Amino acid sequence: MEFTAQMIAGLIGGTVVGDPEAKVNDFAKIDEGKPGSITFLYDEKYEQYIYQTECNIVLVNQNFEPKQEIKATLIKVPDARVAVAKLLQIYESMKPKREGISDLAFIDPTAKIGEKCYIGPFVAIAEGVEIGEGCVLHPHVTIGRNAKVGANTEIYSNAVIYHDCKVGNRCVLHAGCVIGADGFGFQPTEKGYEKIPQIGIAIIEDDVEIGANSCVDRAVMGATIVHSGVKIDNLVQIGHNDEIGSHTVMSAQVGIAGSTKVGEWCMFGGQVGIADHATIANRVMAGAQAGIPNSVKKEGAAIQGTPAIEGRNFWKSSAIFKNLPDMWADMNQMKKEIKMLREELRMKSEE
Repeated sequence: MEFTAQMIAGLIGGTVVGDPEAKVNDFAKIDEGKPGSITFLYDEKYEQYIYQTECNIVLVNQNFEPKQEIKATLIKVPDARVAVAKLLQIYESMKPKREGISDLAFIDPTAKIGEKCYIGPFVAIAEGVEIGEGCVLHPHVTIGRNAKVGANTEIYSNAVIYHDCKVGNRCVLHAGCVIGADGFGFQPTEKGYEKIPQIGIAIIEDDVEIGANSCVDRAVMGATIVHSGVKIDNLVQIGHNDEIGSHTVMSAQVGIAGSTKVGEWCMFGGQVGIADHATIANRVMAGAQAGIPNSVKKEGAAIQGTPAIEGRNFWKSSAIFKNLPDMWADMNQMKKEIKMLREELRMKSEE
């Protein structure tokens, strides 16, 4: 597919500066530009590359003013990052979707498969399953009995949806993702740990994306719920009976223990850990490796550290922490000097 600068500007609401007939058929990073490609500049620290790039077209913010001559045609937009994301979405939507069912797939006769689906080799679909129209199931996907998958959802290889669980419309489940495995529930007894049956389900609502090898456990009773628009990175653990609010995002290796409620539009950095039975308010931002042992009630709070505290206090504390060895030595020296002064004062008082 080939596009001109004028066509692209029309798609993303931009203004062309340069040759409106400049053509591209590929994307490239600005520091790896090549002829026939489009790139973008959103951060001034990369500005040096715009004067060297071989790309034909560069998306830039409206306030960008070049300091020297640029060979490429520019398209000015309100936000270059937003514009390139939109353009990538358009590009992706234009790719032809695969359809058809492989002869090597197993589909139980009681399953219902929507129109225009693709079901790859060695996919296993159990009894009572419902698959919406336009879904793409890559090789080795497994769908357990009575599970439901909405329309236009894509599930990559080796992902598993356990029995009775529900996945909404336009979701993306990446390779190795597991929806509805048993939650970690065991009762200690004199003879060891006795398993607590997990008889609930997991529900994934519309427009959710879940990364490779991430897990959403089924509930003990009721449902673990991931609400609409949530984006989950690779290697994330969502415990049983959790409820994740709409449009919350989580980076890799986040772990949320059971029966925790997370609000809407929260942002969790890598390796954030949240204890069980906590409630997290809307729009909370937790920095990487934050450990959250209790509920966070303040909406929009920015927290960091373990145990997590307000972000500014954490960085102030961190600055002090690295100076603790010197502070400890100074304190010991002061204690010695104070002891000496007290001894001198005692001796003078006895004279």
